Amino acid sequence: MTFTVHPVPGPGAEDVVVAPDGHVYTGTEDGSIFRLSPDGQRVERVAQTGGRPLGLELFADGDLLVCDAHRGLLVVHVADGTVETLTTQVDGVPMRFCNNAAIAGDGTIWFSDSSTRYGVEQWKDDFVQDTRTGRLLRRDPDGTVVVVLDGLAFANGVALSIDERFVAVAETGARTVVRHWLVGPRAGERDLLVDDLPGYPDNIARGSDGLIWVTIASPVDPLVERLQRAPLPVRKAVTMIPERLQPKPKRTIRVQAYDDQGALVHDVDLDEPGYHMVTGVREHAGRVWMGSLHEPAVAVHDVG
Repeated sequence: MTFTVHPVPGPGAEDVVVAPDGHVYTGTEDGSIFRLSPDGQRVERVAQTGGRPLGLELFADGDLLVCDAHRGLLVVHVADGTVETLTTQVDGVPMRFCNNAAIAGDGTIWFSDSSTRYGVEQWKDDFVQDTRTGRLLRRDPDGTVVVVLDGLAFANGVALSIDERFVAVAETGARTVVRHWLVGPRAGERDLLVDDLPGYPDNIARGSDGLIWVTIASPVDPLVERLQRAPLPVRKAVTMIPERLQPKPKRTIRVQAYDDQGALVHDVDLDEPGYHMVTGVREHAGRVWMGSLHEPAVAVHDVG
């Protein structure tokens, strides 16, 4: 099995999505959307969102759905680079932290807003303070946006089951993947697809193998676990100390894959010093593409 890093011209290639023809898209801190050739050797900028793109999804027509932490839910028309705004507000209040999404067959968009208190630049504040203000939202084809779940511990990655019977959303702070049932006798109910993950999940995505792939951005940190149980004044105080003294994500490259019953199918845990903090994942034809909140590159690992 091989692991290859493909640089892109910007830091923080946070998420990845793979088109049917094998081209790979990612977005970076400066607002750029890049397209890589299937072999990763050619990189071209296809758009500029003017914000901070995070989660990426593909529409059936080949355009990109972009969760932009600053600008909300966007459509990037890859043919000419134009950017269209879909959603910036929920109930008249601007979103603070649009993060990740999944698109249903009927065009419904399920997406996360990680925090109503902090934006992407202060993600550690929300994480350590455990504000539990994250939300799972739904945008209907007519443009209506509703809150489906709230009170989530840093709502993050979003994915749909194969048959679209449920939608899953990662709770980074709680180390779980929440499952919200959409149809059948359990419609409207909430349970857990996965509990007690070995670290803090970021983006999740359904692969071409039908599995839900989950990033483990950092392994469990005992200090963070204790802080999250501490009184609120203590948690707030920690986020005010100098950056160099605050808890830091541990260097790791880890992604897992689960079936729709929550059974672990793959656990990819790599020791590669040149890459770390995997926040985006997409399996395509036996290859797992990864993005990172901090790295100026995407990476790919063969699992087939």
